[in-house]
Amino acid sequence: MKKFAMLTVKGAVGLVPRAVRNKLKSNHKLTEFYSRSLQRSGLFYGFPSEKKRMAMYSAYLTHQNHRLQNLASIDEGARETSVVIIGIQKLSLTLASLNRVGIENERIFVVSEQDIEASVHCFTTISDAVNSISPSCRLLFLNSGDTIAKDSFELFLRCDSSADLVYCDTDKVDVKARRVSPHFLPDWNPDLQLSTGYVFTGVICRANLIHSNSIASSSIAGLVAELWVKQPQLSVEHIPYTLIHRSFNKTAITNGLTDIRKVLECATHAISSYNEELVVNHVQWPIESEPLVSLIIPTKNGKSLVKACIESILEKTVYQNYEILLIDNGSDETESLEYFAKLNKHPKVRVLSYPGEFNYSAINNFGVQHASKKSRLIGLINNDIEVINPYWLSSMVGHALRDDVGCVGAKLLYSDGRIQHAGVVLGYGGGAGHAHKYFPRYHPGYMKRLIATQNYSAVTAACLLVKKSLFLDVGGLNDKDLTVAFNDVDFCLRIKETGVRNVYCAEAELYHHESVSRGLDHAPEKAARFNRELEYLKKQWGKYIEHDPAYSPNLTLMRENFSIKVKEEFSS
Repeated sequence: MKKFAMLTVKGAVGLVPRAVRNKLKSNHKLTEFYSRSLQRSGLFYGFPSEKKRMAMYSAYLTHQNHRLQNLASIDEGARETSVVIIGIQKLSLTLASLNRVGIENERIFVVSEQDIEASVHCFTTISDAVNSISPSCRLLFLNSGDTIAKDSFELFLRCDSSADLVYCDTDKVDVKARRVSPHFLPDWNPDLQLSTGYVFTGVICRANLIHSNSIASSSIAGLVAELWVKQPQLSVEHIPYTLIHRSFNKTAITNGLTDIRKVLECATHAISSYNEELVVNHVQWPIESEPLVSLIIPTKNGKSLVKACIESILEKTVYQNYEILLIDNGSDETESLEYFAKLNKHPKVRVLSYPGEFNYSAINNFGVQHASKKSRLIGLINNDIEVINPYWLSSMVGHALRDDVGCVGAKLLYSDGRIQHAGVVLGYGGGAGHAHKYFPRYHPGYMKRLIATQNYSAVTAACLLVKKSLFLDVGGLNDKDLTVAFNDVDFCLRIKETGVRNVYCAEAELYHHESVSRGLDHAPEKAARFNRELEYLKKQWGKYIEHDPAYSPNLTLMRENFSIKVKEEFSS
């Protein structure tokens, strides 16, 4: 019945005039409500219904319990762990769960500005609480209202103490005592922490780490961000099991994002703003002087596409210190050649000829070789890109200039407003795919990962920025083994292996009319080439395909929608 009702609603929405639909789509809350209604009905891009998700999570828990039973037992010395609870909302639930796992009240420390009547240690700041604890003691940080089971607590105690900081996945317990709504987190993702504070409970570390860093944050999310900003080489371990049952604690989330903005303000020159509607931080990293950016756009013919692409860049882009190198790969249409000759007279545009067969990697490498000697950044841009957000280049340049950042990718939309690219996940389809592909533009995505700037192992070269020095250091794109497909994934991973992080910049929005000029690879020779390049990717980057650190091992690789793995995926 629910599915029939949503089919009726979808039909009615289709009758609404396009202008009205577009206006309604720009309302984030309405779009999220509509999308979630589609999810519950089972009509949302293959995303399972709520009933199906419950069954899938139940199957996952069976798998998780089996894995936990096979883990080694703990040593008794590891039990000397104290717990720091932030806030007093539903505090009794947290205290009761800790008492059940064997934590006595003398090892429980509550941080709150309000007085409480409980036989536990009470402090007004995290620093005050931790300063009263032995530096060698391990600390488990929880938000008030969160609970933990005995098996979960013992797994925390087993975790490798060599890591500076350890966090886990979480879920909720509903009114029927069912475990629901799992948050399957990626491995340590610093930029996602700055944007969303995704690690905000269930964190364990040693007291001396906080003693030595003079922590000012009053929240767990802020604490984690502050430790990383002050100590970028912090070793962080992720336990991919739902060990903490989180409660709804809006204060913990908003305080965490506020603390993160304060950390950025005090420790960096970045400018951060809070989007109250989306509940995310937007961070603009400083651009001390506008360095020259060389934007390289390969094309063969395609006048209308190239015209829309270049004119949108010239007319809409706020950042002005750039040059455009249009690489003509054997155009033979008169109207295109005439337009390119006209473009070549523009002070910001150079048209270069690259004859021969199509080799995306070689064409872009050629473009970089001919970029201005003054350019500091390289932008790889497809000829079917159109600017939406005028600040797209400013946002991307800010990230690309950071010493610890390599490639920076954008949020790309199909012509109808659905997501084409919002970060690349290794393992999809046995190779690589695009996170949240086909989701609506304004949907927040899984745990806000569609609207939040964060780290991905790779981003698409359809719109990619990178330091020219890094591009040259790794030898550019692989024009021998990856002439068309996966060259950007391979390039990003080689950049990542130098010790920097790649970034998906959610604030940089552009259209991408994907492969309009080149067409799809249905011809036998193209399919054979694709398969060769896929095999190369698997051989070269098998460790990332087996486990992409920017993606949870508990999420499916069969679809690009962040749903839970099906039972068959776990068994295999």
